[in-house]
Amino acid sequence: VQLQASGGGSVQAGGSLRLACEVSGRTASRYTTGFVRQAPGKGREFVAAINWNAGYTYYADSTKGRFTISRENGKKTVYLQMDMLRPEDTATYYCVGSATIITSQIRNPNAYTSWGQGTLVTVSS
Repeated sequence: VQLQASGGGSVQAGGSLRLACEVSGRTASRYTTGFVRQAPGKGREFVAAINWNAGYTYYADSTKGRFTISRENGKKTVYLQMDMLRPEDTATYYCVGSATIITSQIRNPNAYTSWGQGTLVTVSS
């Protein structure tokens, strides 16, 4: 499976951005797909994920209520709608996926086996 993220950019605090992650490959429909971010000088942080088949969604405490993850089956694309952005949301966002991840590990960034290239999100105050 290959993951291709897009949609990063610069926005002022309180604004919105939408990231997209295109998932390709024969096993894409069995993947749990999501986003992990990494700010300069900091470690990886789980952002959100979605179970492709059932549609269950998972969020970090820091993004719940502001970010919404969704999927479009026909296009094999996962979207991350980011609203009420804060300067602390500034980071490189990576699309991640795994066909074997268990529920208890979904919020562990290091549990994902497939990673796409990152897209930079910058939020200014």
